[in-house]
Amino acid sequence: MMNFLLEAAMPDASAYLSFVPLLLLIVLFYFLLIRPQKKREKADKAMRESIVVGNEICTIGGIVGRVVKVNDDDIVLETSGSTRMRFKKWAIRNVIEDEEA
Repeated sequence: MMNFLLEAAMPDASAYLSFVPLLLLIVLFYFLLIRPQKKREKADKAMRESIVVGNEICTIGGIVGRVVKVNDDDIVLETSGSTRMRFKKWAIRNVIEDEEA
């Protein structure tokens, strides 16, 4: 009777080994999915915070324009001619680099 209680209270090593694949899967997901996504979000946030007047940018909708005014959470773009549009900063895809070489 006493051996039965001891075996029930202390599982053997195979019970712990069954959790190893699950833990490995969680670690794999972290390094392949979560960590790179957070890195991209951090880089995107830094890019959006570094926008200054005069930068040429492209929005997520494909509109290209030059920055005329920058506020806390939105910017004003000047597209063709004197057309001005206001966008939220989260709608900026990238800053277009000048190709001078």
